[in-house]
Amino acid sequence: MIKAVIIDDEPKAIQGLVWELSNFENELEVVATFTEPEKAIPYLKDSKIDCLFLDIEMPTMDGFQFLKKVDKKDFAVVITTAYNEYAITALKNEAIDYLLKPIDTDDLAETINKIKKHSAKGFSAEKFEDILLKFNNKLNHKKITINTDGKLVFLEPKDIFYVASDGNYSTLYLSDNKKIVVTKKLKEVNELFPSEQFFRIHNSYIINLHKIKEFLKTDGYVVLENNAKIPVSRQKNLNF
Repeated sequence: MIKAVIIDDEPKAIQGLVWELSNFENELEVVATFTEPEKAIPYLKDSKIDCLFLDIEMPTMDGFQFLKKVDKKDFAVVITTAYNEYAITALKNEAIDYLLKPIDTDDLAETINKIKKHSAKGFSAEKFEDILLKFNNKLNHKKITINTDGKLVFLEPKDIFYVASDGNYSTLYLSDNKKIVVTKKLKEVNELFPSEQFFRIHNSYIINLHKIKEFLKTDGYVVLENNAKIPVSRQKNLNF
């Protein structure tokens, strides 16, 4: 479903466009309308939409001035105006289409097809990341999501032996002698892990409690199943 916003200083023009768009209610939903473009800026900042129908001639701020004030334009822009002299400027502002008022239903149908193509083309890594995270959150057995080197890595908790800190960096030591370096402090990494399985045993280390092979109390360290020796902080009171 295409999520659309309409900005036009004339309420009747908004009503007319909403009515025209109701012919495509199975494909498009108008989620918000604004007669004052200034009020739309914070909304677009905090909301994800697919399309913006934008009037040009508005008293406080014209449509092109408005677009310059929007930091992130990851949606399709459709210019709606009664004046055809704005066509070239609309294209320069990366609008995908240009509709003349009064808006013709056939023209609107073509515009919606263009919006669909734009949305498919704009299926960004950010959107896919959201889908992956939502999917992982729905799992009964959640994987641990690590963001590193511009990619998301989904790890089974059982594959993580321990994490070591190096200032603003942390290294995850995995099964098969693999490791992943992330630009996060140990405290941030610790917040990603299930507390019932992982324990911050030292200021510089987090361990997987399921991977402990030995706990040498006198010497003050644990040995993990991969034979890694991890020191135990004197301030930690471990009860096994």
